[in-house]
Amino acid sequence: MKLTIVGCSGSFAGPESPASSYLVQAEYEGRTWNLVLDLGNGALGSLQQFIDPLAIDAVVLSHLHPDHCADLSGLHVVLRYHPVSPQSVTVPVWGPVGTGLRIARAAGVTDAEANDPSQLEPEFSFRELADRASFTVGPFTVTAYRVNHPVEAFGLRVEADGKVLAYTGDTDSTPALSPLLTGADLALMDSAFCDERDDAEGIHLSGRRAADAAVAAGGVQRLMLTHIPAWNEPEVCRKQAAAVWTGEVELAEPFASYDI
Repeated sequence: MKLTIVGCSGSFAGPESPASSYLVQAEYEGRTWNLVLDLGNGALGSLQQFIDPLAIDAVVLSHLHPDHCADLSGLHVVLRYHPVSPQSVTVPVWGPVGTGLRIARAAGVTDAEANDPSQLEPEFSFRELADRASFTVGPFTVTAYRVNHPVEAFGLRVEADGKVLAYTGDTDSTPALSPLLTGADLALMDSAFCDERDDAEGIHLSGRRAADAAVAAGGVQRLMLTHIPAWNEPEVCRKQAAAVWTGEVELAEPFASYDI
């Protein structure tokens, strides 16, 4: 598997990165399969540096905050009006309950459009995530785990080529992180909060709490922090995680690619 950081800025697009979006690729049946995890503000533009949007095989939304889903509206325009092959691509979109309505409201102009997810068909085919339920996209097996955030949100465990990518999405500490993370070759973890500054509960992990969860899960090979807002100093997040994690604490770098 190959992971590309399309966007990793936490909560809003930053000066150096779009909001959350991750491209996961693997070879299967003679071609490259493209799975997109989240598509937040600004991410569709950056995604085009790496693949043609018409080549997306599926999108999985961890939750429906704009910094994780806003650019679905732009992707719909591409799929419907692209001059080379308009209306010839249907992209499955997995997400929480109400994903179709949420994206319709973002894309709709009239009240009727905003309340009618069918306006986004046939370009999008919406499917619901469920806690601990799995589905396949080409070589990928994706398992969703309900995590701890103010809205319905899921961590995503992606398996292919005998490797495991565990993406927490947005979450605070929760027992669900253990089965999500256990044995992961790469744990891509929310680190939006800083210890001793951010004390709100049930929203985000800090670097230390991310490392605590990775250690408790067991078998995690690599820890990578992401979703760091522009107002945070990434090295502070890394230092807090390093107080717990004995290996290298990696920071997600916008537009970088990593082999898993």
